[in-house]
Amino acid sequence: MRLAPQPSAQPLRLIVLLLLSTGVITSPVLSSGCPDRCVCDDQLVVQCAGQHLTTFPVNLPLATRQLIISNNQSTFGNLRKLAYLDLSFNTLIRIEDRTFGPLTSLVMLRMTDNPGLSEIHPDAFAENAALQVLDVSRNNLTVLNITSLIALPALRSVGLSGNPWSCECDNEDLCLWPMLILNKGCLTKRW
Repeated sequence: MRLAPQPSAQPLRLIVLLLLSTGVITSPVLSSGCPDRCVCDDQLVVQCAGQHLTTFPVNLPLATRQLIISNNQSTFGNLRKLAYLDLSFNTLIRIEDRTFGPLTSLVMLRMTDNPGLSEIHPDAFAENAALQVLDVSRNNLTVLNITSLIALPALRSVGLSGNPWSCECDNEDLCLWPMLILNKGCLTKRW
């Protein structure tokens, strides 16, 4: 008894890959709920950098873990599961009271290279207990109230370099705080 050869699934896989790569069909993981002008991947990353956005991207996948909106002019909304936010290379001027409050799962926040950013409200991070990495390098900050940073239990790394820090007595706490923390081995040095 001789059996007929079984058809291989290989040609079908190649056709599906070809259709996906040419955009004729899209993967629901990659495209379902992805905002216009953004790219979403199966790692729950939404990449919207440099898209000249003026409003917060809509239609974000519900499971979004990383949202990259650097080099835009946008605002953001209530994303409780968001873990990584990059607001670098924007036109930020001031960070208001509890700005990041809705982002309760935020672990890493990058706000670098915003030449107009000169003020961060003392309670800007008051509701971000999960925050581990904060990078505010290369802005226009002259003072920073460390009360909000001291209150963050998970904070492990702070980037402060490239700011025109004031050496006035009002800013003495900021100047002394990193040295005290480094001596305890609780924070990485990045300034």
